[in-house]
Amino acid sequence: MSEGFEIIFPAIRGIQAGREYYVSMCPLRLLPRLFIFNDEDILPEMRAQRQLNRSRVPEMARYITENPNDYVFSAITVSIDGQVDFEKIESEGDASRVGMLHIPMDSRFVINDGQHRRAAIEMALRERPELADETIAVVFFLDVGLERCQQMFADLNRYAIRPSKSLGVLYDHRDETAQLAKSLVLKSGVFRDVVEMEKTTLSQRSRRLFTLSAIYNATHELVSGIELEDPEEAAELAVSFWEEVAKHMKEWELVRNGQITAGEVRQDFINSHGVVLQALARVGNTLIRKHPNDWQKKLKKLSEIDWKRANAALWEGRALLGGRVSKAQQNIILTANAIKHKLGVELSPEEQRVEDAFNRGEHAAA
Repeated sequence: MSEGFEIIFPAIRGIQAGREYYVSMCPLRLLPRLFIFNDEDILPEMRAQRQLNRSRVPEMARYITENPNDYVFSAITVSIDGQVDFEKIESEGDASRVGMLHIPMDSRFVINDGQHRRAAIEMALRERPELADETIAVVFFLDVGLERCQQMFADLNRYAIRPSKSLGVLYDHRDETAQLAKSLVLKSGVFRDVVEMEKTTLSQRSRRLFTLSAIYNATHELVSGIELEDPEEAAELAVSFWEEVAKHMKEWELVRNGQITAGEVRQDFINSHGVVLQALARVGNTLIRKHPNDWQKKLKKLSEIDWKRANAALWEGRALLGGRVSKAQQNIILTANAIKHKLGVELSPEEQRVEDAFNRGEHAAA
């Protein structure tokens, strides 16, 4: 801050839609002090941003504190309500775009995009103050009123599409379960060439039988609570489990041999859908923990299960709701219960409670 009661940012000036904007860097320690978000009590139509969702902030803060050497945050977008002055380094050429942005201290800053990042940084600094001198990019626009700020928020979020769960797993190198799921797809003949690595949903014409996100969820369910020495041991366990399961899934084998299309299996059967994969993994987790030496034998009766979607007597209300596959946690448990019943595996107290509630509902409907 200068003697003229200004805040001065080194900045690069640009033009967008005929309007000037500026790109600068802000030390993390100054971010909470300069860009204060206090619009929670203002009516939505009078705000320029969504209300801060405080439940999102701790998770984002943990991302910073747990990855201090390789976290990545995109720029924060801010509107300035005040008369700014841009002091160019040079009067001509490309250097005229570089200079110092002088902002009066009585100016008001409105965060158009990045309020949760700002709040997460503030929280993270309490745990890791050594990050205070690191920086984040800030894009400054000149404020021309509430309507313009609201339109900026709408435009900035108009085409913001969250990447699919499968793509997130594919590109995640921190999450051990993601690493395990990708290793499983590469090492196991069961999943090789039949897993969609980018999309979370499969079209009828897709040649893939499973999605990477479904493999990820099932893998997490399979190894949860099992003590494993290292990732290699976890990978070996996952491969051996799914290869054993595949021996009793004739529809999977028919797809690999080209005797039936993946689309036909997904349309007529439920055993390639995420709810069943996760239910199978839940059953596998129980078998591996309670029968570590002979869990493979317990899976033989999988071949006796009728996985047809048309088998509503078994699957409606469990894997299906109104004939449509459901991935809700309760449906995963109910599907696992049906599999456990067929394999002669005892239900856990939680599973029994869900089963009892399901049976009471069935009787009431009857």
